Amino acid sequence: MQMKAVLDRSSDAAPYGSIPVERSSMSDAISLVIVNYNSGQYLQACIASALDQVDEVFVVDNASTDNSVQDVEAVFSCTRKLRVVRNRINLGFAAACNQGLEMSSGNYLFFLNPDCVLTPDSVNRLRWTLERYSDAGMVGGLLVNPDGTEQAGGRRAIPTPWRSLVRACGLSRLADRWPRLFLDFHLHKQPLPTHPIEVEAISGACMLVRREAMRDVGAWDEGYFLHCEDLDLCMALRRKGWKIMFAPDARVVHDRGVCSRSRPIFVEWHKHRGMMRFYRKFFQHQYPGPLMWLVALGIWLRFGIIASYHSALRALRYLGIQRE
Repeated sequence: MQMKAVLDRSSDAAPYGSIPVERSSMSDAISLVIVNYNSGQYLQACIASALDQVDEVFVVDNASTDNSVQDVEAVFSCTRKLRVVRNRINLGFAAACNQGLEMSSGNYLFFLNPDCVLTPDSVNRLRWTLERYSDAGMVGGLLVNPDGTEQAGGRRAIPTPWRSLVRACGLSRLADRWPRLFLDFHLHKQPLPTHPIEVEAISGACMLVRREAMRDVGAWDEGYFLHCEDLDLCMALRRKGWKIMFAPDARVVHDRGVCSRSRPIFVEWHKHRGMMRFYRKFFQHQYPGPLMWLVALGIWLRFGIIASYHSALRALRYLGIQRE
């Protein structure tokens, strides 16, 4: 069979500095990295939409218990572009991204969630943006829901502690009068631009990164297990002087949360834990202690409410009162 090499790894990824990147034959190529965890048929659809738009595909599987990887191996058995990494344990999103990054050869690194489907020519539009803006380190596309509406998170401002507090207290309604003070960090409510624009952050669901920029900041921070590692990467790039771009003509359909629905409390725990790491890493010394304590209290209070909600739903389903 002419298929991919299937690797079995459960150790941490090698340091980024050890990655061989000087390969002239792949200097303009795009390396796609997909981190998979129980994504079912979505993984097939994702790969099928991307295969003709990229030069190599790395699927890093975080110990899935479904048949998503086996099905992909069967469907794409004659595809030389595909490589599969099987982890014995779930290493988390950032660590899995670093595994794909370690093996990749292209000058452009494309990180894509398995619940995304690319529209034709979307990757070329993303690459064109990086080629046009030489100081851009990363670009994201227009994330849309299955119904075609724009999804939150595809273009956004950094959710600083103050902005998070503004949103939590409902003060973003005052942004029309005082936009700098009460900005809502979700920008999808603003009119869609007609050309690529600079933003503070994009979603980790779809990121095309210039390898030079990735080399400049190092690998993904593996201190995050799930969520907020994309914001971390955006902050790291901006601190090094790289711009983050949003390309509205690169349309990507994102069926959000496919890999998270089976374990909602587990996902929410790591999401809120990631929030705490992000705020402590970048804002602890910029904001007064009381505000940071208030933010931390809000984060864990929010987690408690969400966890209680999902626990109640599980109990109702167990008792046969609530359907799946």
